Amino acid sequence: MTNPYAYAKTNQDRFLTEYQELLRIRTISTQPQHADDVARAAEWLQAMMLRIGMDSADVILMPEGRCPLVLGEWRGAGEDAPTILIYCHYDVQPAEIVDGWDTEPFEPTIKAGRLYCRGAVDSKLHVMANLKALESWLAAEDKPKVNIKVVLEGEEESGSENINAFVEKHPERLAADIAVISDGAILAPDQPSLTYGLRGVTAFELRVSAPVSDLHSGHWGGSVHNPIQALCEIIARLHDENGAVSVPGFYDDVAAVTAQDRTLLEKVEPFMQDEWDSVVNAPALWGESEYSLPERLGARPTLEINGIHGGYTGAGMKTVLPASAFAKVTCRLVPHQDPDRVLNCIVEHIKNITPDTIKVDFQFGGMGAEAVLLDVEGSAMSAAAAAYTYAWGVEPVFERAGGSVPITFECMKVAQEVVIMSYGLKSGRAHGPNENIYLQNFYNGIQSTIKFIDVVGEGRR
Repeated sequence: MTNPYAYAKTNQDRFLTEYQELLRIRTISTQPQHADDVARAAEWLQAMMLRIGMDSADVILMPEGRCPLVLGEWRGAGEDAPTILIYCHYDVQPAEIVDGWDTEPFEPTIKAGRLYCRGAVDSKLHVMANLKALESWLAAEDKPKVNIKVVLEGEEESGSENINAFVEKHPERLAADIAVISDGAILAPDQPSLTYGLRGVTAFELRVSAPVSDLHSGHWGGSVHNPIQALCEIIARLHDENGAVSVPGFYDDVAAVTAQDRTLLEKVEPFMQDEWDSVVNAPALWGESEYSLPERLGARPTLEINGIHGGYTGAGMKTVLPASAFAKVTCRLVPHQDPDRVLNCIVEHIKNITPDTIKVDFQFGGMGAEAVLLDVEGSAMSAAAAAYTYAWGVEPVFERAGGSVPITFECMKVAQEVVIMSYGLKSGRAHGPNENIYLQNFYNGIQSTIKFIDVVGEGRR
């Protein structure tokens, strides 16, 4: 008698081959020249959904030529059965070998039990682990006791603007009892973790200007407030000497770290410290010293300078006073912080500390998402914990992730419960050169999704 667990193990070599096929498609949503690649991947995924036995699969084109959604559904459990919605994204960040890759970024390469390729961990791992889990269920003699919806996004790496609009316009298409967001990372190859908190995000670009054009520094130096210098002076006043944000009102709505948080996060601190030592490898920890590393990374807000540019940066010297300088700034937010309010606090603070020798302008990129806290003791989280325990042979620990997954807030609008199930690793170098996964994570992810569907179906008959 065929069961999904055995089917997945029997077919894992084929699953890996198909995973590599998807990895080779350059689904770079941020670069218009790859729009055809993204569209081709959407059609490839649609065909796979139909081939594995889903009742329907649609490629949904987005406005203004944006990257499509792929939406599939299996309704075989009946109208009275619960519904699980699974979300993943299939687009990736740009990658070129000159960025520091040891292998061709879009040619999957397996070395010492790891697969290297752009999208390997973020997030085609999750796309394929979930689709192969569904294939395993639909090939089994006993079918799932839950209905399944799958939504695969093609522009997560470029803002997710259109999926939010789709949810707003067509909530019934994604309505479910449980939404599973399959993205992100676990703590270690042999230690799964469940994320119960995500930080929110807001962003802007700051432009500082003074003269109407670049000037000869010998002719005019000493009479003009150099925009690069002025920008650095402003930036230096956004934090105090201990790393805390100096913006008035920034911390007003920040939720305190609770006793439950501290108990849960103490268990992940050794793993996070090991990962920090190996991945970050900075001379020393920095930040709010009264908070532990997991608290700084997941339960406290930040204000980060992501990029700064201005003036002449080519070879040799050019004695110029630049007309302007720019900084890109993002904030990671925690529960109860409103992205718009935080942004307004920062803008007002910068205006207040700006001297009359320069001008400042702001550009807002539309990046904004609220932080999320999920119920650690809810039925969906319990099912996920059982799934990880089955697949890894170890009970998961719980963590608050430092990153943002904006779709989480949208899923909370269409599902009664939300759970985040991640199968990658932070050390997998998502967005960077030599992105990779442990192959065992792929196979464990498939088994974990199979088990999650099993547990939810048995518990909700």
